[in-house]
Amino acid sequence: MTSLTVRSKQPEIMDQPDLPIHQHQHALRGLARINWISGSDRLLWPAIQRLALEKSGRPLRVLDIATGGGDVPIRLFHRAKRAGLPIEFAAADISLTAIEHARQQAKQHGARVEFFALDALHAPLPTDYDVITSSLFLHHLEAGEATDLLRRMGQATRSMVLINDLIRSQPGYWLAWLGTRVLSRSAVVHVDGPRSVEGAFSMPEALRMAEAAGLHGARVEWRWPFRFLLQWSRPS
Repeated sequence: MTSLTVRSKQPEIMDQPDLPIHQHQHALRGLARINWISGSDRLLWPAIQRLALEKSGRPLRVLDIATGGGDVPIRLFHRAKRAGLPIEFAAADISLTAIEHARQQAKQHGARVEFFALDALHAPLPTDYDVITSSLFLHHLEAGEATDLLRRMGQATRSMVLINDLIRSQPGYWLAWLGTRVLSRSAVVHVDGPRSVEGAFSMPEALRMAEAAGLHGARVEWRWPFRFLLQWSRPS
């Protein structure tokens, strides 16, 4: 483990295009379990709920980019259903393996979520969504890539950008090391979890990137377990 005072981004196994499908799917199941325990959907839901309550005349439209196995938008769909709110969810990922896995999970859990392939770093982002979210993706990127993605998310969204990601810290590292081993049998997750924390941004770094991306007035707030929530709303 390197010193966590400075970001140390290392290659993650999940990012390798030649990762065997069965290992990829096994890792996605492990990450879904970790997202459930850590409440990734819970972090995003309050802001989405408030905006849905403010909207009238049409359903709120939410897009989750770099969605992985799709577990976060699937859980958000069920939160919206329980709340009786008209919200339409879609999600995108560059990996066709992840998209197919997500579609199967949505069908299994009775969630109406549209999944489609999208290279979020290079392809234009859709501009017909009120909220664009991303969970645990920013730390995979170089700082310049992350800033550019935030800029394009801000330009594409009708109303709001929400980012849920890891905070680089010693407690977060050890929690990731332990949690990945308790909650998943995937060797990919065991390696990538601690590496993700080493490559994560601090909260001040995330705020500086948001400002550089033109998301003026963005807020970055601490969330359990060692996460931050970055929220920006388009000025009315």
